[in-house]
Amino acid sequence: MQRFLTIGVVIFILFLVDYYVFQAIRTVTQGLAASTQRIIYILYWAVFAITAGTFAMASFTRGTPPDAFKTYLASTLFIIFASKLVVVLFLFVDDVLRLGKIVLNNANSGEDTFDPSRSRFLNQMGLMVAAIPFTAFIYGMVKGAYDYRVKRITLRFPDLPEAFDGFKMLQISDLHTGSFTSTEPLREAVQLINKQEADLVFFTGDLVNNVASELVPHMDTLKEIRAKQGVFSVLGNHDYGDYVSWESREAKSQNLQTLVDAHGKMGWQILMNEHRRIEKDGEHIAILGVENWGNRAGFPKYGDLNKAYSGAENSPFKVLLSHDPSHWDGEINKNFPDIDLTLSGHTHGMQFGVNVPGLKWSPVQYVYEQWAGLYKRGKQHLYVNTGLGFIGYPGRVGFLPEITVFELKKG
Repeated sequence: MQRFLTIGVVIFILFLVDYYVFQAIRTVTQGLAASTQRIIYILYWAVFAITAGTFAMASFTRGTPPDAFKTYLASTLFIIFASKLVVVLFLFVDDVLRLGKIVLNNANSGEDTFDPSRSRFLNQMGLMVAAIPFTAFIYGMVKGAYDYRVKRITLRFPDLPEAFDGFKMLQISDLHTGSFTSTEPLREAVQLINKQEADLVFFTGDLVNNVASELVPHMDTLKEIRAKQGVFSVLGNHDYGDYVSWESREAKSQNLQTLVDAHGKMGWQILMNEHRRIEKDGEHIAILGVENWGNRAGFPKYGDLNKAYSGAENSPFKVLLSHDPSHWDGEINKNFPDIDLTLSGHTHGMQFGVNVPGLKWSPVQYVYEQWAGLYKRGKQHLYVNTGLGFIGYPGRVGFLPEITVFELKKG
């Protein structure tokens, strides 16, 4: 009964929004032929019916893995609804102005009155402005999700051993393999990764959305990733299976172990609160890796940086792999000032924003202080990779899927 009530309330809210926006549709289409108006109205309410039906069906089939059609249908309907909210803002302004005109008309004892009918201009502007995010989000699904970009960054460190001057490290993050509906996109990404001929490749967490089985179709592809001195990886918050229900604690534990074992089967060295020495020409650096450690409520602190750091104290240069960038302010800067470079992911750049020279904006910046790109504090550096995959919305706008190549320089 509670579920039926919840579904009914949500559909009623959807109806209210659609009915409100329908006022703009009627205002803008006033000059059209009656038959054309009728077609537009039918199409408009048909979209509402599909949205309501899809929501109801999804509520009763919760837990069923979505296929490609369901994923893209749900995302498209959500994009349409979100665009309508933009129209609502213009309608609200229009209604405030109309109310003001009515008040003035009632207070005006003269013959001059204001027309309180809807503003055709504001309604047209609302629909036009709403078309901008609608177009961007649709384009993000069609093109942005697999528009892989290689970012090249040169980093200089005074304490970098001479032998590692010019050393090339590559980072990928947040694959979320359960979101891919075919294996071809990741094959393209792996070819691009291998083309960089990196000395080291790092993966900084969230290999799956929820369960280890999501990885199976992509293991043969990902095991083809090559690096001169190895591929290293860590876990992200989605890798623990914390966001699904399990029949037992043992089942959840087994799922995690299966995923950890899969890293090894792909030739990746997973770092579970531990470190490795990378040697070259008689000198070395340390690669540290921790389990997920989030400094925000709701994200467990599985990571143990003290354990990963132990034994690496005397390494002249240290790189830390830690999925969540909030770890940087939460612990790294406070207690480990000699970790030179931290590599994180997690935020995805929210898969939406403005990312052009001179302007970088995404709603995620109001949640995470460090959320995309390079940050520096004193001698320490943090890089937040916006991820190679996606989750939820099957697309990307502004913050495209990223492969980051770092060249280390002494100086």
